[in-house]
Amino acid sequence: MSEESERVYTINLGKVLLSQSQHRAVRAINMIREFARHHMKVQEIKIEEELAQLIWARGVRRPPRKVRVRMSTTDDGYILVSAYDEELEARLSPEKQDSEKSPEPADEPSAAIPEPADEPSAAIPEPADEPPAAIPEPADEPPATTEPANTESSDATNPTTDKSETRETSDKKS
Repeated sequence: MSEESERVYTINLGKVLLSQSQHRAVRAINMIREFARHHMKVQEIKIEEELAQLIWARGVRRPPRKVRVRMSTTDDGYILVSAYDEELEARLSPEKQDSEKSPEPADEPSAAIPEPADEPSAAIPEPADEPPAAIPEPADEPPATTEPANTESSDATNPTTDKSETRETSDKKS
């Protein structure tokens, strides 16, 4: 049975939200350890500092919902859990990507690219010497206000809008 030295997983940390807010990041770290023990079948787990900083970046109350990790076995017998970086992975193993691609036939490279015509196409308009049409400017009028005008008829329909009048009427009654 061949033993893989490295695996990549996406760990769902959604259940972290079930715990109290001041314990969520700690629970997320413990969930990553538990996930690694379950999938890699090794009890000794070490979490890389970069991954821990990723979990704690937004504070104890708001850890990420999902995290992509790389779990690798070391020569010392423990599992090292680190944050997965796709760009780093692409730079480290370009030969894997090259071997997975099938070689394309080099017989017909010009078949995909059409040859340019000798005459310029009539469908492409030539740029005009005139500047583009200017956008008409609005007339020199002051902008309309959105505030309603204070009229006595509107105050009569709603007497609670003007508090000063209410005070005057209460003073007259006493």
